[in-house]
Amino acid sequence: MQTLDFNSVLAFAFAALLLYLIARILLVPFKLIIKLVINALIGGVLLIIFNLLGAPLGLHVGINVITALVVGFLGIPGLILLILIQLILG
Repeated sequence: MQTLDFNSVLAFAFAALLLYLIARILLVPFKLIIKLVINALIGGVLLIIFNLLGAPLGLHVGINVITALVVGFLGIPGLILLILIQLILG
């Protein structure tokens, strides 16, 4: 019967911890990228809806990556912020 020595157990534990940390480091940015894409899509949809409803009133906010991310991150307050900026600059 073969016995396990302390160094082998310690090396296995260290390797498992290292593998966990590497997987964690690589997984977090992937989740962040997915969240950014989903928020940008939601922001784009909100901007399209606003532009459809605001067209008769003469209100229009351009749809691009920056405006979609602003609305995606901030939601309705972000849309209001973009409208105010458009009114001030336009």
